[in-house]
Parts: sequence; structure tokens; C-alpha cells
Amino acid sequence: MKSMANNIRKHIRKCGRNDARFGCVLALVLAAGFTVGCTSHAAQSAHAGGPVGMPVKVEEAKAVPLNDSSEYVATVKSRDSAVIMPQVEGQITQIFVHSGDRLEAGSPMMEIDPLKQQATVKSQESARAAQEANLILAKKQFERAQGLSAAGVVSKQDMDQAKSTLDAAQAQMDSLASQVREQEVQLHYYKVVAPRSGIVGDVPVRVGDRVTTTTQLTTVDKPGSLEIYVYVPIEHSAQLKMNLPVQVLDSEGKVLANSRVSFISPQVDNTTQTVLVKALIANSNDALRQSQFIRARLVWGTHSNPRVPILAVSRLAGQYFAFVAEPQQGGAYVARQKPLTIGQTVGNDFEVQDGIKPGDKVIVSGTQFLLDGVPVIPLS
Repeated sequence: MKSMANNIRKHIRKCGRNDARFGCVLALVLAAGFTVGCTSHAAQSAHAGGPVGMPVKVEEAKAVPLNDSSEYVATVKSRDSAVIMPQVEGQITQIFVHSGDRLEAGSPMMEIDPLKQQATVKSQESARAAQEANLILAKKQFERAQGLSAAGVVSKQDMDQAKSTLDAAQAQMDSLASQVREQEVQLHYYKVVAPRSGIVGDVPVRVGDRVTTTTQLTTVDKPGSLEIYVYVPIEHSAQLKMNLPVQVLDSEGKVLANSRVSFISPQVDNTTQTVLVKALIANSNDALRQSQFIRARLVWGTHSNPRVPILAVSRLAGQYFAFVAEPQQGGAYVARQKPLTIGQTVGNDFEVQDGIKPGDKVIVSGTQFLLDGVPVIPLS
């Protein structure tokens, strides 16, 4: 503008007469106004073209099959686990195993003080030996009575008496022999042996402890197949059926093992109002342990819904939103904010039950700078 004023002054000095000067000034002013008007019109034209769209990265929403499932806390139990309890009472004198030892069937594990029982067995054996002597005497007396009876020396009554004495002695001998065997078997129980091959569990007892027939000494677990116990609420009992898919999950939601329902209890637990469901698990890599709590997922069926990345979804006042690049006339795109109904989380994606349909271009970058209706340039 300053240079334009200087040019006007120069042209005024060049004009000789007053009226000529006036004509020159008028012409120059009109020329300046025309120039300014052209500049203003150009600016308005540039503004009418609209702002340039913001480049954003988009992903096309695709419908994928998803599971209709429910997760529950389940318990792992071994199908080949034995709880070791003593069959006799007494004080532990020796422990031959440690937790984690691998045993073969019949291997000694512990010993309970057998001294009292050994004394009982010895006493029974002595009584049997004394009765054996009585039995021998009764047999000799019966044989002598038979000889005398044949010679007509003794009466039939004496003969019957000798036979009765022999029979009583034999019965007494059989009874004592049975008692000795019983006490010997009982003595065998004072040495606790492994009922099967496997791995020794926790050993809570110590040498010197007094145990009874209800005391748990340890466990012996055989590596291999496990069984999971899932307690399903009664509300879902109508959906239960045999061979229903079951997934065992770790703490991060990854699938450790797949199985199928092998047992459905016909009864409902009165306390928890749940139905017991069992499924077999092959524990080949020892990832699970006996009595472990795990997450089990029952898959009721499948359905199809689009998925969107979690990073593309925002949340405001409890409502989920995502931006979609919506096509306009002329091939342009604008960002549209869509309210979403979110389903389950699958990996790094959200299942969208409503708000986005397959084929929509979901904006996954720069969403924090977007407003509803602003122009965007989708980049795949």
C-alpha cells in the first residue's frame, strides 16, 4: 500500500495543469481500487475451495466369526491321584520319601512304630504253638481210644469223648491260626507303601507325629490326564449339552488346552445352585497342577460381528465412540463419530455389536485431533 501511494504522488507531479492533475489522480485512484478488488476476490475464491483434508490411517471393518461363551472359575483334579492315609494308629518312626520323589508301586514311604503290634503277633504265635501241642496230644489220645475201642476195652462213650476233645482242639487251633494271620496283616500296615507309581505330593507329617486312620500322610499323583470341574450357574443349565467345547485359559486369556464336556451332573448343588460339568484335559506339558484354580470358557455357539482395534475406540461418559471415514460426493471423505455397542474383547480388538457395519473405513490414527464432519484423506 505504501508503494502504491508513492506512485500516485509521482504521477500527480507529472501533471501540468490543475484539471489535468485532477484527472490523473482520479484515474490512479480507480486503478488502485481495481487492484485491491481483484486481490480480495482471489482470496475469497481460495477460501471457497475449502480446507485440505487431514491424512488418516483407516482399516476396513470385516465381519469375523466370534464365540458365544461364558467364563467360570474351575478346579483341576487328577484322575490318577491317590490320597495316602494310614490304616493303623501310632507314632511315625521313619519317613522314606520327600515331596516330588517318583515312586514305583509298592515302594516304602513311611513306617509307624510297630513294636506293640509285633508283641501282639508274638503273643498270638505263642498261643498257637501251645494249642498245637494240645492238638497233638488230643490226636494221640483219640488214636489210643480207637485201638482200645477195637479191642473192646473202652466204651463207645469214651470213644466219643476222645473224638470231641480232638475236634475242639482242632477248632481252637484253627481260630488261633486265623488270629495270628490277622495280626500279621495288621503288622504289615505299619509300613506305608505306595499303592501306585507316581509323584509324591506334600508331606505334612514329621517323624514323631502321632497319626490316626483319618490323618492324611501325603498324595501320589500319576502324571497324565486331568479333569476340570466347572460349576455352571443354574441359569445356563438349559444350554448345557455333551461335547460342548471347553477352553482352559491362563491368566492372560490365552488358551492352554481345548476339550469338550464329558459329564453333566443330573443334580443341582443345594448350596451354590450350580450344575457340575466335567471335561478331560491332556496335561502333556505339565502346565496344570492338581487342585489348581483355573479359568474355563464354555463355548455355547458362534456369531459374526465386525471387530475394530482397541486404539481406535474412545470412551466418554460410559459410551464408546469411533471415527469412520464417510464418503461424500466428488470422492471426498469426512470423519463421522459413531456411538458403539461393544461386545467381548478379542486380542487387541473390540467386538462391535452395533454402530459399525462390515465395509466401514474405521479411522485408527490421529483420532484425538478429529472432530465430527472434518475432511479427511483415508490412507490404507
